[in-house]
Amino acid sequence: MDFLSFLLCFLFTLTLVQVLSSIGRGTKKGAGRLPPGPTPLPIIGNLLKLGNEPHKSLAVLAKTHGPIMTLRLGQITTVVISSSAMAREILQKQDLLFSNRSIPDALQAHNQSQLSVVWLPVSTRWRNLRKILNSHIFSGHRLDAKQQLRSQKVEELIAYVHKSCQAGVAVDIGRAAFRTTLNLLSNTIFSEDLTDTSSDTAQEFKELVWGIMEEAGKPNLVDYFPVLRKFDPLGIRHRMTIHFGKMIELFNHMINGRLKLRRLQSCITNNDVLDTLLNISETNPDEIDQVHIERMLLDLFAAGTETTSSTLEWAMAEILHNPETLLKAKAELDQILGKGNLVQESDIASLPYLQAIVKETFRLHPPVPFLIPRKVDANVEVCGYKVPKDAQVLVNVWAIGHDPSTWINPNSFMPERFLGTEIDVRGHDFELIPFGGGRRICPGLPLAIRMVHLMLASLINSFDWKLEDGIFPKEMNMEEKFGITLQRAQPLRAVPVHV
Repeated sequence: MDFLSFLLCFLFTLTLVQVLSSIGRGTKKGAGRLPPGPTPLPIIGNLLKLGNEPHKSLAVLAKTHGPIMTLRLGQITTVVISSSAMAREILQKQDLLFSNRSIPDALQAHNQSQLSVVWLPVSTRWRNLRKILNSHIFSGHRLDAKQQLRSQKVEELIAYVHKSCQAGVAVDIGRAAFRTTLNLLSNTIFSEDLTDTSSDTAQEFKELVWGIMEEAGKPNLVDYFPVLRKFDPLGIRHRMTIHFGKMIELFNHMINGRLKLRRLQSCITNNDVLDTLLNISETNPDEIDQVHIERMLLDLFAAGTETTSSTLEWAMAEILHNPETLLKAKAELDQILGKGNLVQESDIASLPYLQAIVKETFRLHPPVPFLIPRKVDANVEVCGYKVPKDAQVLVNVWAIGHDPSTWINPNSFMPERFLGTEIDVRGHDFELIPFGGGRRICPGLPLAIRMVHLMLASLINSFDWKLEDGIFPKEMNMEEKFGITLQRAQPLRAVPVHV
């Protein structure tokens, strides 16, 4: 308590100085018209308005103050976007002005914000790294070339679930999906599995990734009061340094092992992502070097594994929570493919109801409730309001997906709402932007879309499902656990049954 009192006193003094100085500046330059918002308290501003589930708290505030509103979070002016129309304004019409990131202090660990394509400002370095991702990892022809690998990994998932089916035991859906996604990525990048069903490696990696997501998503005093950066009072940057360090050590080991192998062999035999990145690095080190390769891998594994497996877990949870949806999905698969048959990626286009289930899952449970915060480098006008220089801009994807002016019964799981519509998740329809939009849209979108559909269709068509311990569908716990991603508060465990 003594420390807290000292901290508040310290912050009060600093804030008072800054307020007086900003008043002086305001009389000279003119304040401009900020978007409306709740009245801030001294020192802490509107921090208490965030609560434990800020995506929901800010959605409620937007009903009072509008789809573009201002909050004062400590010393940081924050503009919150809560409608599809405002999101289009930010992410499409004025995309370039809102393209740079607001960097959380946690991402200063191991200088990740200065080396990662996710956090770099729009620049030559960022364009080079982004081009490599789009051309050499997530392009259509690259993904098509790895289609057989994805089918193999999903078949391994089905074989694992089949063993649980024979034993009559429940499957931890999120854990199984995470292991599948992890091994798919590791085979795509390194040509080898990072885990198997008989080891705990996948769970350890999942806990490491969730640790990163959790620390990155935690409210951090330093982000609201930058003057505390030297002290790291909550220890978030320290813990993130440990998490990042473990992943960097793993990827450094993989890269050095591959470099050694390349020196021993006269030709490259793997032709995987790592070889592609090393080839580019050797040919043109200005585009990407070993450190940037290392950090790109960190981005791919940290973001790609957790978001994909979490979406699959939410989709399975929703169809088990709504049995009539599961019956419709099974009927569609039975009609198109036949009960129990393996699903191929080429089949997905013929399964509109399955696609609607995935879209509805993204709407209700977006992988990240807020797009990574943007930061403006100069005053910008948006719909008659001023977004001041250095303001943080949050796009509340969760609020947009639950907007009653856009969606009928927005809190209900209704895949039928997407049947017969062209609304998609690829960044053009701002009512549904789980991957963002504009030039900073998530580059992994094409792979995530393929994997979620393929895994979900395969699990539905290969097995019937019942909840563990005789729980009835309507008794399921559907609560969320907030982090930079939205996980289920209670892992989904379900018993597979022979079809």
